Parts: sequence; structure tokens; C-alpha cells
Amino acid sequence: MAKIVLVSGSTSRESVNTAVLETVRGILAELPGSHEAVLLPIAELPFYDVETERADSSDAVRAAKELVFGADAVVISTPSYNGEMPGVLKNALDWLSRPGGASPLKDRITAVTSASPGARGGLDAQPGLVGVLTRVGAQIVAHEPVAVGGAANLRNAQGRYEDPETVAALESLTGAVLAAVAGRAEVLV
Repeated sequence: MAKIVLVSGSTSRESVNTAVLETVRGILAELPGSHEAVLLPIAELPFYDVETERADSSDAVRAAKELVFGADAVVISTPSYNGEMPGVLKNALDWLSRPGGASPLKDRITAVTSASPGARGGLDAQPGLVGVLTRVGAQIVAHEPVAVGGAANLRNAQGRYEDPETVAALESLTGAVLAAVAGRAEVLV
């Protein structure tokens, strides 16, 4: 059994990135064995600042860190805001990267994907996201980029993707995550 934490870089109720992660959750549910997939609610995290960190006063931050510490892997889906990940996702990563050298993301197997209503599917946000994750010591799953373009038109009524190309790409990424968890696949260091 693998426990996977899902992180959507969007807080919108109609988020195409959350739909990507719901599709991943569905893929995991259909695989042999029992896999747990839990969505980390990044909208609940306060803006990062040193005083709040020193006071250790945020239950939401403690809960988020515990969730990631207890995970075998993390899958992040990001939109592209002006070619980068949105501030709310960067804020979550700032919290999850603390304390330096002993953060929940250090050595955590992590996969990145993106989705957007645009044709490129948020692909331009992925390098910056991978750069931050690498800097904080996450182990990035070696996989070709998965970016869901035209994503708003592809969701079904349940908020998931069914089109064969998107599902196949997400199945491949999910398989790479599980192989990395099992020690059978490469991760980028």
C-alpha cells in the first residue's frame, strides 16, 4: 500500500488541477492493492512568515507537515500564472520546506503535472516548480512532462478526466510514482 498526498496548486472550486488529482485518485483506486490518496488543502495555510513559524501557532501547518511526513509520495498539479506556479502553491511549499534540512519534502518522492484551459496545459510552470522542489531536497520522479491542455473542456460531471490521452498520461505518471516508491524507478536528485 502506498500513501500519496495530492497537492493542487489551485484553490478554485472548479479547478482543472484538482480534477487532474481526482483522476489520479481514481486511477489509484482501480489498481491492485490498496492505495490511499489524500488531498492537502493548501488554502488553509496562512501566509508564510518567520514569526508564525517560530510561534508554531498554525494547526493547519502542523497538519499539512504531518500529512506529508506520513506519505510515501506527493503528486502536485499546478496551473501556470504568468508562466510560473501560483503564489498559493509557493506559499505551501515554503511551509513544507521548513525546517531546512529536515522538512517533510526532504527525500520525499514527488511528481509534478499541470493543467490549464490553454493549449500548453500549464507546461511553463513545471520547471519553476521542479526547481523549488529540487532545492528543498524532494526526489523528483523521472517522467516526461504531463500537461493537460484544454483542460476545462475535458472534465466529466464528476470532475475527472476520461479522454484516453489524458488518462493514459496520468496512468503512466501514477505508475512511475508507485515504481519510485517501490524502489524500481529512477528519481531525479
